[in-house]
Amino acid sequence: MRYQAILFDMDGTLLDTLTDMQDAVNHVLAAHGLPLRTLEEVRRFVGNGAGPLIHRALPEGYPQEQKVLAEYRAYYQAHNCVRTHPYAGIPALLEELRGAGVTTAVVSNKPHANTVDLAARFFPGLPAFGQREGIPAKPAPDMVWAALEELGAPREGALYVGDSEVDVEMARRAGLPLAAVAWGFRGRALLEQAGARCIVDTVPELLAVATE
Repeated sequence: MRYQAILFDMDGTLLDTLTDMQDAVNHVLAAHGLPLRTLEEVRRFVGNGAGPLIHRALPEGYPQEQKVLAEYRAYYQAHNCVRTHPYAGIPALLEELRGAGVTTAVVSNKPHANTVDLAARFFPGLPAFGQREGIPAKPAPDMVWAALEELGAPREGALYVGDSEVDVEMARRAGLPLAAVAWGFRGRALLEQAGARCIVDTVPELLAVATE
């Protein structure tokens, strides 16, 4: 096996969560009488965690941003599995990697409680690390380093898999190889612009990168 540990982003990499996040964003915006956001707008807003997502979704200078953020987190926590689903082939990929003795886990900028809940629902047994107090979010490398330490896995021999420019920058800062997936929220063109060197279009291609 080429890598001993493989860490995955969640949104746009393992799970298609975009519609549920849009629904949660628009629920809280509507509650405050604010303009709703399209799916493509939410696609652009995600990647850095719930706080930046809500900041970008709100009108500039909106005075109740923290209240809206708290409402978003509560609503999304209760409605994060309505239309969310794994990308085709992902559950089998994780099973194959685990069967080969590879340490696998999720490291996501999604709030920790959401990350753990979704991982447990769709990928039972997969360790999950979300955004937590005291650990800077991606693109800072701290979340990945903390996860590897908790997993007892060395940084050498680790691969990160993600779908955004945030993941490209995080991997650069962490000094980790990155496999960028073109099926996610950003797409191949943006990943290329961000400097991703290894971009895969399918799950079999990702498996080949991980094992060959």
